[in-house]
Amino acid sequence: MPMYPGDPDDLRIRKVEKEVLIPKKMRQRAKTEECLQEVTAFGECCKGSGILMVVKCRKENSAMKDCLQRWYQDEQFRKECEEEYLRERSEYRRTGIKRVTKRV
Repeated sequence: MPMYPGDPDDLRIRKVEKEVLIPKKMRQRAKTEECLQEVTAFGECCKGSGILMVVKCRKENSAMKDCLQRWYQDEQFRKECEEEYLRERSEYRRTGIKRVTKRV
């Protein structure tokens, strides 16, 4: 019997998971794994630009946005993130232990 509410083997996805939680996982993975170089370049540019970052970092911002957008629209990436989310949710329902995620 599961420790926490919900069947650990239930693979149905609620609306809030599909529209909010899975896209959040996609953003986190895209920023920390797939577009890390672009995100880092934009961050470094902003550090040295102060208030002028809007003008000075246009190229880096554009590259970062393009990379992130590409991954948000990738159906295979969405499916991977969905499966990862469902594994984490099942594990939580079985054990009650949440997986800690780093914020970027």
